[in-house]
Amino acid sequence: MLTYHEVGRQVIHLLVGVVTVLLIHFNILSSLAILAVIVIGLLASFICKRTWLPGFSFFLNHFERGNQKTQFPGKGLIFFFIGVLLVVELFDKDIALAAIMILALGDSVSHLVGEKYGKIKNIFNWKGNKLLEGTLAGTFAGFVGAMIFVSWQMAFLGSFVAMVAEVIKIDFNDNTLDDNLVVPLIAGTVMFLLRFYL
Repeated sequence: MLTYHEVGRQVIHLLVGVVTVLLIHFNILSSLAILAVIVIGLLASFICKRTWLPGFSFFLNHFERGNQKTQFPGKGLIFFFIGVLLVVELFDKDIALAAIMILALGDSVSHLVGEKYGKIKNIFNWKGNKLLEGTLAGTFAGFVGAMIFVSWQMAFLGSFVAMVAEVIKIDFNDNTLDDNLVVPLIAGTVMFLLRFYL
């Protein structure tokens, strides 16, 4: 069931992603600044587990998923910026920006459409509750966003493979990898390989 809380989470995810892309594109947000955001986020998360932190705690109370409030406050946003930093450092700027757009648009739209309209169980997610309509909508949204920076072929394949990877539960030492890391890294890698080999 799609709640107001979840819609808010996904809208913030989308807006933060688009603003981040604009700031990187116009050379306003550097890798060092992104690292600073991650460090500040980790410190704020540590403090919020123990006491009220103005601004950050308010945001968590209104948009954080229940179990994350006590286990790892702000995890999604922190991992979002870790994923952003990795693609900015690993790939050419156009591929990095396209990968962040796939994360921002594709991931958000897949959740919203899957929850609201999804009926067909995703063949790539046999153990979970991800739905095919969400994956297709996320692929299209990510494709449109990525096409601003790379060719349509790179945008489509990067978005499609990343959205398929998003529905597959990837475990590492009994911990599931956060899709804010998986999606941009997979998208960036696919687009990099297409450019390198084609």
